Amino acid sequence: MELDPQVAAVLAADEGAPVPQTIEEARAEYDATALRFVGEAEEVASVTEVPGIGRLYEPADAVGAILWAHGGGWVLGTLEGYDALCRALANRAGAAVLSVDYRLAPETPFPGALEDCEAALRWLVDRYASVAVAGDSAGGNLAAVVARRARDAGGPPIAFQLLVYPATDAACATGSMSSLSLPELGLTRERMLLCWGAYAPGASARSPDASPLRAASLAGLPPAHVVLAELDPLVDEGSDYADRMRAEGVDVTVAVYPGTAHGFFRWRGAVDAARRAMDEAARAVRAALR
Repeated sequence: MELDPQVAAVLAADEGAPVPQTIEEARAEYDATALRFVGEAEEVASVTEVPGIGRLYEPADAVGAILWAHGGGWVLGTLEGYDALCRALANRAGAAVLSVDYRLAPETPFPGALEDCEAALRWLVDRYASVAVAGDSAGGNLAAVVARRARDAGGPPIAFQLLVYPATDAACATGSMSSLSLPELGLTRERMLLCWGAYAPGASARSPDASPLRAASLAGLPPAHVVLAELDPLVDEGSDYADRMRAEGVDVTVAVYPGTAHGFFRWRGAVDAARRAMDEAARAVRAALR
């Protein structure tokens, strides 16, 4: 196991800092880390607050739109913490990005966040002819579920899925969840189980609307690009989901970034691999939306 030196520097930046004692402190720390390492907030043609939905970033001559569900274990994450990332994605994909301000757990457990993402999708498809769904970690989970539920309902139409190290099964029982559950890598199985317990307590976690890997069929889903971090406890879950989609006839590309850890996609300002991952993902989305 060898960490990318830039990733290691980010992970080591807060060594010795006090451990958050409340959910409010954890939320503040999550955003603070993002803001330190995400890089400059780029200009886009327009930014619009959409009450009850989220924030829309529009570049000039957008080819379509991307619904973005942020990460944070369904418990953490804000529009502000993901502002610079969404601006960069909009500019590189040449597409509008709707960052969903979904309700967080434990105040609003499953299926609250999912319902909010589906409402945002309905808002988006009323305005753009071609729409992709995307997200990182818990947001990748939400994007995957939204895509499958749209398939089951016969719409709205989704052109593409961008799934960045998605959480796909509440069991947290993969090999990587065991072997890579290390505090120095930033994410542990214990932390994931706490997030699952806050978001989908009890039997609700076993629903395919919470754990998309448990869906009876993944056939007929939109094409997907799956971004994975080599040293992420979630890497096997993401790989397993991509393998199942591919086996059931879905067009899937998978990009595994060596030496990276969970969260690296948000660290564009400090990690070269994050910039490469963003550029590759944006190209895939842009091609699909065209």
